[in-house]
Amino acid sequence: MTADQSTAEAQKKVLNRLRRARGQLDAVIRTVEVGGPCKDVITQLSAVTSALDRAGFTIVSTAMRDCIAQDTGPNGDEQRGDNGHDEDGSSAGGPKSADQLAPTVNGPSIEELERLFLMLA
Repeated sequence: MTADQSTAEAQKKVLNRLRRARGQLDAVIRTVEVGGPCKDVITQLSAVTSALDRAGFTIVSTAMRDCIAQDTGPNGDEQRGDNGHDEDGSSAGGPKSADQLAPTVNGPSIEELERLFLMLA
């Protein structure tokens, strides 16, 4: 499975979870409107929250996986230039500094992904 296929599959899962959450939220609204039992409202709200959390975690984990995939070659090795250095100019195999983990052109930085992930917790 390619990265694009993986991302498309993750997007499909996210959309399904969001649609499920929307349906559950509609059920919460109907239950409140008809004066349904408080226990039912809380149970349904818990289901909505869980569906939204799972969608959020899927979005963040997909972004992290895509970010890692951008930094690796086709066989999973870190991409390096001809001079034995990473594409960002650091020496091969060395730890990456905070500067080297800065935002990429195509996506969020590691720090941004971590912040998003922690917001979901």
